[in-house]
Amino acid sequence: MEIRPFREQDEEELIRLWRACGLVVPWNDPAEDIRRKLRVRREWFLVGLLEGRIAASVMAGYDGHRGWVYYLAVDSARRRSGLGRRMMEEAERLLLAEGCPKINLQVRRSNAEAVGFYEGIGYAEDDVVSFGKRLIPDLPEGEAAGG
Repeated sequence: MEIRPFREQDEEELIRLWRACGLVVPWNDPAEDIRRKLRVRREWFLVGLLEGRIAASVMAGYDGHRGWVYYLAVDSARRRSGLGRRMMEEAERLLLAEGCPKINLQVRRSNAEAVGFYEGIGYAEDDVVSFGKRLIPDLPEGEAAGG
């Protein structure tokens, strides 16, 4: 698998992958998430290519205190082949090179497959409660992304 930074021409194919993986939720606009990431450490927004097609993705971020991982996705036909592990290893390498001491990520509790994957590569559930507050709504209330 070739791992490289995201390019603008990847957007449509990548959003299809995210949708197929269940990563797109009605209250987030995936195209806007891409635009936001491209403004901050765009080189840490990675895609994995097999035979010229996007088979995986990951976004990494670092605020000087903790690293974060978002949008890890692997094409369902390619799961359990090591692609997710390779994408995470590359994200971890980038973060470690910046001196990042710890990576955080969030997984929906209902996504048992993802929970098992992260446990299998050395991540453990933290004893925390995750809070969020939307400062800028992606979509007008009641409007779903892509629909």
